[in-house]
Amino acid sequence: MGRLAHTEGLTDVQREILATVRDFVDKEILPVATELEHRDEYPAEIVEGLKDLGIFGLMIPEEYGGLGESLLTYALTVEEIARGWMSVSGIINTHFIVAYLLQHHGTPEQRAYFLPRMALGEVRGAFSMSEPELGSDVAAIRTRADRDGDDFVINGQKMWLTNGGSSSLVAVLCRTDEGHPQGTPPHRSLTTFLIEKDPGFGENPRVPGLTVPGRIQKMGYKGVDTTELVLDDVRVPADRVLGGATGRGFYQMMDGIEVGRVNVAARGCGMALRAFELGVVYAQQRRTFGRPIAQHQAIQFRLAEMATKVEAAHQMMVTAARKKDSGQRNDLEAGMAKYLASEYCKEVVEDSFRIHGGYGYSAEYEIERLYREAPMLLIGEGTAEIQKMIIGRRLLEEYRITG
Repeated sequence: MGRLAHTEGLTDVQREILATVRDFVDKEILPVATELEHRDEYPAEIVEGLKDLGIFGLMIPEEYGGLGESLLTYALTVEEIARGWMSVSGIINTHFIVAYLLQHHGTPEQRAYFLPRMALGEVRGAFSMSEPELGSDVAAIRTRADRDGDDFVINGQKMWLTNGGSSSLVAVLCRTDEGHPQGTPPHRSLTTFLIEKDPGFGENPRVPGLTVPGRIQKMGYKGVDTTELVLDDVRVPADRVLGGATGRGFYQMMDGIEVGRVNVAARGCGMALRAFELGVVYAQQRRTFGRPIAQHQAIQFRLAEMATKVEAAHQMMVTAARKKDSGQRNDLEAGMAKYLASEYCKEVVEDSFRIHGGYGYSAEYEIERLYREAPMLLIGEGTAEIQKMIIGRRLLEEYRITG
């Protein structure tokens, strides 16, 4: 392991977990990632290996069979996995967010029912907010859930579900008017529902009216399934309302997204580190004008800029994770980390691509895969523009003038 992206103050347990994950990435992910990505093949064997390592229960409390680790440990683990293949970290992230929502907002019965199986990876999670006509404007959600006796009946269409096909539990954000008088702000009439389903595509045999049409074809972020979700008179018992009460869904999901943004920052850090590794190795192997291109000042300048961005993004990500672990509000730090890490990731990947020259455009070289994957981080868990809005508003709160 090189000098970049080190984290001070880790416990022996944290270092052991990260060393184990790093070894798994080097031996089980990097050798097969590009081949699987080119085939758009779900990494089933890799996922089984991560189950065996306990990664799906990394932050789930020990009382539910998890490892009970911190957000920092999880973020550093994601950084290592994304260094191998970002799609694998996406498979874990959606599962993690649903487990987080249950742990922090679920009823005791919901936690006891779902979390032990989620810790083992037997139940795999996905969450759903976006719709075909909206993304970041969460308060404008149209998918509705109407009370019918002891059930709710849900109708609508969702978009951009990571793990939409492979998951067996989906946390779905819907509009509910129950108990909310006319004039209630839109974000106060949203509710999160926990829908259990069978993995797979098409009409779901376990849930009448629920359909996962198929995988959305993407330019990158392959292997992981990204889908739509169609709900046509889907009946959900009232005890599957997250937390047991309607109207709390917006705050629940925003809490989950806050830690999800730390995850996306960690993904950007891992990809940027891998791009730097590829670039610095290639620069010492490729020769022009009778010497390795690493000896040319222009390449050294590029490597210096890349390494600085890798280090800066990593430290900001660590700061955001540690602040959340301390119990403090971290939306400002998470937004900054996600924004900076995703932008720097794109720039470091492009710099590595340029170092590779013509070979960077060849599908035989790993940097070609990273070049297609990096843009997803600019839009996942809120676009760069949304991050800047969040950062700006929070800064104005902190530095508001009086008088």
